[in-house]
Amino acid sequence: MEEAKSEFAKHIGGLNTKKINDSSYEFYAEVKDINLNTSKIAHGGFICSIADTGMGNAAYKAAGNKRCVTISLDLKFISVAHLGQNLIGKVKIQRKTRTLVFATCEINNSEKIVATASGVWKILK
Repeated sequence: MEEAKSEFAKHIGGLNTKKINDSSYEFYAEVKDINLNTSKIAHGGFICSIADTGMGNAAYKAAGNKRCVTISLDLKFISVAHLGQNLIGKVKIQRKTRTLVFATCEINNSEKIVATASGVWKILK
């Protein structure tokens, strides 16, 4: 397992990533106090951030360790996540071209799906 290195990932509480194979990756994050909204559940912005960061790390690795930037991100919130829950994001690289990486993701807690996402990353030169 590898910790995401960006200051932003650290700022939102940390994110660990793991390569499963060339098209499958996982990321892990714990819901902390700083990630809660006023209803005491994980903030939607936090869920979106871990999806973008986790999928972006997978795109980077799938692109041969070339920097990538998000050009499209679609997120569906399915259920809530609570303080202390460990979230697991399962990323699937759907397609990689010379300039783009297409990925999907499902974020789960120990009980159910929290969110699903899909996106496109531009490979920078």
